[in-house]
Amino acid sequence: MQIIPYSELHTILKSVVVNLLNLSTMKLSLASLLFAAPAAAFAPSGSFGVPRTSLNMSTETEEKAFAKLPATIKPGVVTGKALQDLLQNASDNGYAIPGVNIVGTDSINSCMEAAAKYGGPIMVTFSKGGGQFIAGKAADNTDDAASIAGAISGAKHVHEVAKLYGVPVVLHTDHCQKAWLPWIDGLLAASEEHFAQTGEPLFSSHMLDLSEEPLEENIGICRDYMEKFAKVNILLEFELGVTGGEEDGVDNTDVDSSRLYTQPEEVWYSYQQLSTVENAMFTCAASFGNVHGVYAPGNVDLQPVILHNSQKFIAEKLDNGIDKPMLFVFHGGSGSSVDDIKYAIEGGVVKMNIDTDTQWAFWDGVRAYEKEHHDYLQGQIGNPDGDDIPNKKYYDPRMSLRAGQEAMAARLCQAAEDLNCVNVLN
Repeated sequence: MQIIPYSELHTILKSVVVNLLNLSTMKLSLASLLFAAPAAAFAPSGSFGVPRTSLNMSTETEEKAFAKLPATIKPGVVTGKALQDLLQNASDNGYAIPGVNIVGTDSINSCMEAAAKYGGPIMVTFSKGGGQFIAGKAADNTDDAASIAGAISGAKHVHEVAKLYGVPVVLHTDHCQKAWLPWIDGLLAASEEHFAQTGEPLFSSHMLDLSEEPLEENIGICRDYMEKFAKVNILLEFELGVTGGEEDGVDNTDVDSSRLYTQPEEVWYSYQQLSTVENAMFTCAASFGNVHGVYAPGNVDLQPVILHNSQKFIAEKLDNGIDKPMLFVFHGGSGSSVDDIKYAIEGGVVKMNIDTDTQWAFWDGVRAYEKEHHDYLQGQIGNPDGDDIPNKKYYDPRMSLRAGQEAMAARLCQAAEDLNCVNVLN
C-alpha cells in the first residue's frame, strides 16, 4: 500500500476543489445565457431612473399596505413610482394632500401624528429658511451650508420615524427662486448619494419657483432640472404666475395683480416642454389669485376656474380621453374658503400648501398651555399649592411643546376634512 505524503495529498485535494468550482461557474454561466435573454425581453421598462428590480415592479399579487391605495404605496417616505401613484390616486378620487411647512421635529411630528389620526397621506415641506432654522440660526450659512444641512437632517429624521406612524409621507421642498438654486443643488447631491445606496432619493420632490423669470426661461431651467431629477426618481413642482403675499423670504406683496392668474396656454406650453424628458414627473403650481398669509374676507379673489379651463385646454390638445391630464397644486391655502378648496380639487389639485394656519395653531397651543398653568410657570419653586413645591413638571419644555404639537395636529385634521383627505388609506 502506497502512502501519499501530506504535501502531495494537499495539492491533489486543492486541484479537485478548484475543478469543482470551475464546473459550477460554467453551469451558472450557461444558465445565465439560457434564461437572461427571455427575461430581459419580458422585463418591464425602467421607471423614473430606477434599475429594473422588484422595487419598481408592482404586480397584482403584491400585498397592499393600504386597502384604498395602489400596492406601490407603503408606510414611510414615498418616492418615484409610488409617489406618482399616490398623486394620481388623489386626482382620480377627488382629494388633496396637506402640504405643510415645518421648522423642526416638533412640527414634523405634528404632521405625521395628524396623518395617522385622519387616515391619509401628508407632505412634509422644507423651506430654505426652515432648513437653516433646523441646523441652528448660529450655524455658518455661507453658501447655504446650514440651509442644506438642516433640510437634509430633517429629511433623515422623517426617513427614520415615518414608518412608525403607519402613513405615506412625501418629503418636499418649497419655493426656490433662481438665486436660490445652489440650495437645491446641495439637496440633489444628497439625494443622489442616497439613491446610490438605497435605490430611492432622500427627497420625494422639489419646487422650483422661477415665476419671476420669462416663461421660456422659467420652463427651460425647470426642464434642465427635470432631467437631473428624473435620474433619481424626484418629482418636480414648478410655478406659473405668482403667488401673492409674503412667506419665508419670498415677498410678492406688491406684484401686479394680473400676474396672479395663469393662462391655459402657459400651462400647455409647460406640459409640452417637460413631457419631453424621459421618466419626467411634475406638478404645476398655477396661480389663480393665490396669496400667502391670511387676509380679511374680500381681499383675495380666487379663481379656481382657471384650473378647470387649463385642464380642458390640455385635454383637447392631447385628445387621449384623459380629462385631467395635469396634476395641480394649490399655494397660499391658509384662510381659503372651503368652497374654493373643493372646486380647486375638482380641477385637479392634489396638494394644498398650509403654513400660516399651522403656525398660528402651534403658537395657540403653547399660549393656551401658558394660560392654563400660568401660576405654575412664574418660578422654579412655589405655586398656588405651596411656597416650597417645585414646578419642574410644568416648565419642562416638552410640556409646552407638546401642547403646540397637539394643537397643530388638530388644525391639520381640520384641513384634511376640507381637502377630502380623511380615511383615504383604508
